Amino acid sequence: MSAKIFGMDWKMFAFFAVVIVASVLLDLVPNQMIGAIAVLFTLGIVLGVVGDWLPIWKDYIGGGALLAFVGAGLLNYFGLLPKCVTVNADGWINGYSFLNVFISFLIVGSLVGMDRKMLIKSGSLFIPVILAGIVGSVILGILGGLLIGKSPLEMVTAYVLPIMGGGAGAGAVPMAQVYSDVTGEDPASYLSFALAILALGNIVSILMAVVLDVVGKKFPKIAGDGTVLVRNKAKNLAIDDEGKEEAPVTMDDIGAAIFVTAGFFILGTLTAKKLLPSIMGVSIPNFAYLIIFAAMANILGLIPENVRRGLVKCQQFCAGKLVWVQMVGMEVAAIDFNAMLSVLSLGNLFAVILIVVGGVFGWIVGFFPVESGITAGLCMSNMGGAGDLAVLGAAHRMGLMGYAQISSRIGGAIILLIGSVIFSFL
Repeated sequence: MSAKIFGMDWKMFAFFAVVIVASVLLDLVPNQMIGAIAVLFTLGIVLGVVGDWLPIWKDYIGGGALLAFVGAGLLNYFGLLPKCVTVNADGWINGYSFLNVFISFLIVGSLVGMDRKMLIKSGSLFIPVILAGIVGSVILGILGGLLIGKSPLEMVTAYVLPIMGGGAGAGAVPMAQVYSDVTGEDPASYLSFALAILALGNIVSILMAVVLDVVGKKFPKIAGDGTVLVRNKAKNLAIDDEGKEEAPVTMDDIGAAIFVTAGFFILGTLTAKKLLPSIMGVSIPNFAYLIIFAAMANILGLIPENVRRGLVKCQQFCAGKLVWVQMVGMEVAAIDFNAMLSVLSLGNLFAVILIVVGGVFGWIVGFFPVESGITAGLCMSNMGGAGDLAVLGAAHRMGLMGYAQISSRIGGAIILLIGSVIFSFL
């Protein structure tokens, strides 16, 4: 009876949810941002909470984020959503362009929020392993595509990039926006297919984590103890902030974080539109520059600590809670549910398995093959933060969460950069 939903006592949430639902049925919800917040938060919270509670779904399918997406899609597909819900969802996604706000907070908070020393170290050791995993996924993905009648370009853009992008909210969704910015095409069709493929990749990644755990037990020389990655322990990346007590985040910190995020977005847009729109004939979108500028600001120590904490808090809210709302809005306003259903085939499953296996081969530079395969491979081909927990839990290697976060954050940013270049040739 004392359970909390979205930080609220469940009775408080239930009261306002009933008020909002009644207003929806009476067609009293205005087509404004406040109306969109009311209806999308209600539906997103309900589906998200249920998705994070369902035993099998939360551990192996994708949790609340994916149920919010699929559940809203089914309700919309069968015509069960009132018009004011669909109109407000369209305003949230298309009219207000809140997707740009959501993606910017995820990217900036993720890259600036990472410990600076870890970000620098990861560039010299762990990023080459991530790149090796991406190359392996591309090669095996193309081979698998040839066997099932898919072209190499289609396999890379529609299969490899979404799966290896670091999750849904921070990967597939911004990837669809990059696709739209570069090609001028509607991002809805791309995102429909990408999220369905990513869900398959998440399941395969968790199963592969179990397999690698068994392999590590059978052949202990190729595996660490579950907490180290490099065979020479002195070379392991230090988690500098682990156990460090941080100061509380103030309202000033949040305000500064919002302003800085908007500043990075405008700086990226200015560079993409006027200062350096292309490099060697390849168009570079604003989100690609946003990634570069945010990472460089962290590496050069340009962001004060209090602002960094504010950016992390905004990113955590978007990735952990607001993603439910965003998934509902995307599904109702922009996604073709029939396109998602078309993904479910044995041929596509075969291609996804090969892509995930390709990521496991990222074990160069002296890393333990099992640990590097799990972190640099499987933690890139899952559903992001929740997928990292599921993969590491299945492999009994929760001590590698720092590396998993590098894969999800930096690896996802690398995939966005690669995607922006590849899409320019479409």
